[in-house]
Amino acid sequence: MSSNVIQRGLTNLGVVTARPIAFVAVGAYAVAWLVFDRGSFDMHGGAALGAWFMTLFIQRAAHRDTQAIQAKLDELLRAHGEARTELASLDDDEPEEIERRRERERA
Repeated sequence: MSSNVIQRGLTNLGVVTARPIAFVAVGAYAVAWLVFDRGSFDMHGGAALGAWFMTLFIQRAAHRDTQAIQAKLDELLRAHGEARTELASLDDDEPEEIERRRERERA
């Protein structure tokens, strides 16, 4: 398995965890835990589920903020006639590729 496949998979996982379906999945996991093994659900289990839900809330907020910033930057690129429009699709690249591009631009 190449590292590019792993990187793309991790990026896609980050996007999926920002969707409402991730909350449904963790909720379904919690219900299944309570139904099938109620005896093992204690304070530690509650804390683990709480941590999962908080992680999803944070991921969703970060994803929303990132998407808002990207939309604003895209609008600025469209509005400014001298801007390099090839940067408008930069958010489709993997984070490592964006970092390499930034390093090349700085050099």
